[in-house]
Amino acid sequence: MPILPKERDPRLITIRRGGSLTDEDHHLLAEWAALCAEHVLPYFEKACPGDARPRDAIAVGRAWIRGEVSMRDAHKTAFVANAAARGLPDPAKFAALAAGQAVAVAHVAAHYLGAAAYAIRAAAASVAEGDAEGARLKELGWQRKRIPAPLRELVLEDQRARNDICWGAFTG
Repeated sequence: MPILPKERDPRLITIRRGGSLTDEDHHLLAEWAALCAEHVLPYFEKACPGDARPRDAIAVGRAWIRGEVSMRDAHKTAFVANAAARGLPDPAKFAALAAGQAVAVAHVAAHYLGAAAYAIRAAAASVAEGDAEGARLKELGWQRKRIPAPLRELVLEDQRARNDICWGAFTG
């Protein structure tokens, strides 16, 4: 299921690509995505302690924010993190996919919400089925407390708009 809408919100498209997203706000979204992915990274690392691909992807995303890595290199790293997810139990798989989405923000800013949604799925999958809703809400609350203040309304609006294509992760 795609996490990007067919019609993109111009507020999530960079100015140089015809939207209204500034580089500063793009970087804020990328950092928030990295935080969301990093928060659930232990689920992956517990399952695959010797595999640094998702952690490395988050680091590449942050290096892109600092201007040390090109958008193309960051984008390529997303595929590496996504590959780490293959064949794993859901908590580890979703954590790796969150890292892949986080680094993909360099290429398409709207991927920031995918990082958050996959992180929520990882948290919900990490507990017994009867506790999944509580874990989902706890992760959602953790994330919302960390939304960059200048982008809070945009992120909350985007969560409402894309909630259905993000598995209902943002309900609550």
